[in-house]
Amino acid sequence: MAGPAGQPRAPSAAKGDGIYPVDILEDDPEGHWRAALAYYARLREGAQPSTEVFSLPTGEQVKLEASSVCFCTMHRDAPQHQILVLINPQDTKTVVAVYIKESWWSPEDVLRTSDPARDGLMKVQSFGERIVLFILNVIIFGRLERKLDDDDMFFLPHSVKEEAKILWRDGAAVGFYTTKMKGSLCGDGTGMCYLLPVLDTVFVRRRHRRQGLGVAMLQDFCETFPADEALGVSWPISPAMYQVCRKLLLTHPEERGRLWEVQPPGAWGQRDSIWLKVQLQQPRLPDPHPGNSKEDVSSPGQASRDDGPRQADNGESNKERTSGEELEKPKDDQHCGVEDACGAELDGKGAKRTAVATGLAGQSWQKHTPPTS
Repeated sequence: MAGPAGQPRAPSAAKGDGIYPVDILEDDPEGHWRAALAYYARLREGAQPSTEVFSLPTGEQVKLEASSVCFCTMHRDAPQHQILVLINPQDTKTVVAVYIKESWWSPEDVLRTSDPARDGLMKVQSFGERIVLFILNVIIFGRLERKLDDDDMFFLPHSVKEEAKILWRDGAAVGFYTTKMKGSLCGDGTGMCYLLPVLDTVFVRRRHRRQGLGVAMLQDFCETFPADEALGVSWPISPAMYQVCRKLLLTHPEERGRLWEVQPPGAWGQRDSIWLKVQLQQPRLPDPHPGNSKEDVSSPGQASRDDGPRQADNGESNKERTSGEELEKPKDDQHCGVEDACGAELDGKGAKRTAVATGLAGQSWQKHTPPTS
């Protein structure tokens, strides 16, 4: 499978093999990091062949050189877990490949699987699945499938132990949702814990929307906690997500008394009945898709079908605001943080995580340098 020692395998060969990273990657984040660091060092030293390129679907070729790659942090609370990505020099906001198992893989191939058992909603458990979650969250949603010119909200990298499920369909990951578990801490620096399970982030890839997948994920969330009398959806809920909730509650009346729009930690004074709000606001809720009755949701806080989420950031929620600036290239020992790979240079105004409800102090999402090997 692999090429000569230390040489990345050609992307075309990887695709021809019909085997993808999530199927073969060991649960060894540190080993993955060391291999990527060694390859990056060879690029900087000029030890890799100068003719190596990565071919894009458009036929364009991107030269594999140190100035075109950077490290992204996969988890906001585990800076040692990093992934090496290749940036298109002609479009520095776009990640075109990811370095895994001594090979460069397109983001689309990283999302694929050759395992027929991966079908439907499956809990994220392995390191490979964490990479898939990162690609969906940060690269696909963060850069490719939302407006970049608006002052939008986007999801922060998830926690290393984030409770998440990936939606697999026809051999590819097409969406995910994450959950804040009852009893888990609302965030760093606070002793408060969530008082109920909370659906925190949701994403469905654009070409798979309006097919009932949002309702399916919300229903799965409800069925995951059959013994809990109350379940939360992160505040604020957008009109699009209200439509998803409405469709579920119309067909599952037993859930009407359980679903609440909540701010952490979810005390009674921080809950609003979703069913009641759907009934009261339905005449005023704009239809996200006039003439189309199917839902289209990329997150509980999505404003419209093309917008990114505009969900407030409370507790340890995963939403942030981005200004859509260009990616910085690595210089000498400077490595890109995940905000760089997403093209998100966050200023003090937009980057603060305002967690008034939980008593957390706002913190800017800062760049950081990865640890040495």
